Amino acid sequence: QVRVVESGGGLVQAGDSLTLSCTASGHPFEALRMGWYRRIPGQEDKFIGSINSSGANTFVTESLRGRFTISRDNAKGTMFLQMNELVSEDTAVYLCVASESAWGPFTTWGQGTRVTVSS
Repeated sequence: QVRVVESGGGLVQAGDSLTLSCTASGHPFEALRMGWYRRIPGQEDKFIGSINSSGANTFVTESLRGRFTISRDNAKGTMFLQMNELVSEDTAVYLCVASESAWGPFTTWGQGTRVTVSS
């Protein structure tokens, strides 16, 4: 069973940068397609973006493109979400997701790491 664990959240100031990490177990990391969502109470979970198993292809939703970047280091078994120029609206719980398939819905979700942006 695949499990993912996020880390790196915390309290930052508006304009700061922050990098979140996600590790996985239960399946060869380099075979997992992975991604990020964020969750704000009272709102639908927002898809941030994804990265294929090799890391050669990434996608970030248009509204966050330019500030958020997804990458992975398969040798270290870690995926990253680099977030720049943070604003208060980025305050959320950030969730790592994974799938053993190259397409379709993500089947594994992490517990999330909280990011709070103070303005």
